[in-house]
Amino acid sequence: MEEQIKNLIDKKLEKLDVWIDSVSLEKEDNTTYLRIALDAKNIIPLQKVVMATRIINPILDKADLISEEYILDVYAKEKGDVVNE
Repeated sequence: MEEQIKNLIDKKLEKLDVWIDSVSLEKEDNTTYLRIALDAKNIIPLQKVVMATRIINPILDKADLISEEYILDVYAKEKGDVVNE
């Protein structure tokens, strides 16, 4: 599933200079989450995560790869400590 999602979405995210780092389908209590971690050369600002989510969501809806209901959770991969120079 991860490769299918990356193949569908990565090209569309190029204009934001981000890419998919990982994809996981996880169940917590009775809720299923499709978690997509984004990565980039630099720290990804929240606005860019929102823009990426707006690109990803309709693509996944159209592809209909997951038969059960899920919550899409798109987030930026942690970059570690930020040092101000």
